[in-house]
Amino acid sequence: MVPFLNPANNQNSAAGRDRRLTVIVFSLFFSWLLAVPFEGQVLYAVTDFHGVSARPLMVGAMAAHFAGLVFCGFLVRNLRAAKRLILASISFCAVATGVFFFPPSFLWTAALLLAAFLVGACVAAWGFYFKGCTPKDERIKTMADGLIFSNIIMILLNMAAIHISPQFGLGFSILVLIAAFLFALRLPKEAASESPPAPEEKTITAAVANPLAFLCLFVIVISINSGLMYQTVGPAFVNLEWLTSWYWAAPYIAALFVMRNLPRKINRSYILYVAIAMIGFSFIAFLLLGRSWPDYLLVNTLLLGACGVYDLFWWSILGDMLEFGKNPAKILGAGLAANVIGVLSGGLIGNTITAVSGQIQNHTLLAFGVVCVTLVMLPPLHKQLTRLLKSHVYLTALSEMPVQEQTERIKELDIAEKLTETENKVALLLIQGKTYKAIAGEMFVSENTIRSHVKSIYGKAGVTTRAGLINLILKPPNPPS
Repeated sequence: MVPFLNPANNQNSAAGRDRRLTVIVFSLFFSWLLAVPFEGQVLYAVTDFHGVSARPLMVGAMAAHFAGLVFCGFLVRNLRAAKRLILASISFCAVATGVFFFPPSFLWTAALLLAAFLVGACVAAWGFYFKGCTPKDERIKTMADGLIFSNIIMILLNMAAIHISPQFGLGFSILVLIAAFLFALRLPKEAASESPPAPEEKTITAAVANPLAFLCLFVIVISINSGLMYQTVGPAFVNLEWLTSWYWAAPYIAALFVMRNLPRKINRSYILYVAIAMIGFSFIAFLLLGRSWPDYLLVNTLLLGACGVYDLFWWSILGDMLEFGKNPAKILGAGLAANVIGVLSGGLIGNTITAVSGQIQNHTLLAFGVVCVTLVMLPPLHKQLTRLLKSHVYLTALSEMPVQEQTERIKELDIAEKLTETENKVALLLIQGKTYKAIAGEMFVSENTIRSHVKSIYGKAGVTTRAGLINLILKPPNPPS
């Protein structure tokens, strides 16, 4: 068969193009979110230029952003509606940014609040593309790419507003949104990899509620430190404006890059504990050291590096959870809304402590309290997640096995003789974490054919899920009698 006429190759090419397109669109509009309404330096530069306080605007924008994340799932229920909302939201945000070229007025507040609400809905609606255009086993890479590129663009926007002029930063922000709109026009109305829920997924849709709730609680707690960071660490090094304008997110980007490219056999759960220690040491360093540039590099590297580790952790968990719900916007919106609550709560608490006592030590004690609570929450969170994402956890163990050993494990099963040669091949690809679409592409058959084989395999094995099959394979073989 001629390669370029191979339908599987064409499908893979289209899927790869759609994935890249979703990353580009996310990176562009998310960078605007980070640079303007979400504690954005562009907005701070504009308010400083006009001599008004940015804090009320920021708090209102974050509250509106939270509302957009939560309500999007009730407004958008399919990919077509998601695309329309994304295009409308980006368009309005570009217009709203233009309002800040004029002197302060009530229009500033109205434009910012509505834009923050719409961009929150836009992020949640992007969940349809996150799920539909990226296979499950590649979502951690998609998310890492989106966060990396959005933070790089954010740095450029911040530096433009701080070192050139606030108006230049605003104009640059509008150009970024225009680019986001043009790329969003090319987003597919139907995702190539979007398919009906697999048989193993239908029965566990409701089971996502408890793990998602626990994850959201964890995100709220750990994000409190991010809110404290915005109110304590940043202002303390205001004398290093040139350095902070670009280095602020550099450790965050570096951590995302490292986590993205870790071999699958690396146990990332240990890195989560290392990241918690980094947060604790960063606040100790902040308390004990001075305010010179080496002190800033140490504090910021520890703190933002840890934030990068944890952000990719919970973003990737949310990406896996999208498989278990009919509306990705509800799941993604709930997780990100928890992040907003945590950051907003940390900022408000930090402001209150500063107003009452003005003691940096109190911020540090609170940060340590958050670290301790996070340490306590991690084990039960892990337990909750493994109940839902068993295949994800077990595949880490399976990935350490050579393919030959995986094949031998399948042959050792009592049901091995019952499986046909084709079913054995499907079972091997299944335990490797391949999606139905990927398996169909490798075997040059339809997804429905693969679903039929999987149903037959589960029936012969006496299991109902991929996790159950993996659990059978991971059990040590029975000793000879």
